Amino acid sequence: MQNVTLNVTGMSCGHCVNSIEGAVKELGAHAKVNLGEGTVAVEYDESKLTLETVKQTIEEQGYGVV
Repeated sequence: MQNVTLNVTGMSCGHCVNSIEGAVKELGAHAKVNLGEGTVAVEYDESKLTLETVKQTIEEQGYGVV
């Protein structure tokens, strides 16, 4: 399993948390949003999923990955 912490812009509320964590979960990965720090910690199986796919999924929800 791969663990990475991404800096994500545009997050401000519980809806943001649910949107990102839910979308990443649908990929088969686990995400934990930290609104205070503006980060998303992601754990995923690199043999089944790429980091680029995770980033793209977060961006598709309307947030920026820095």
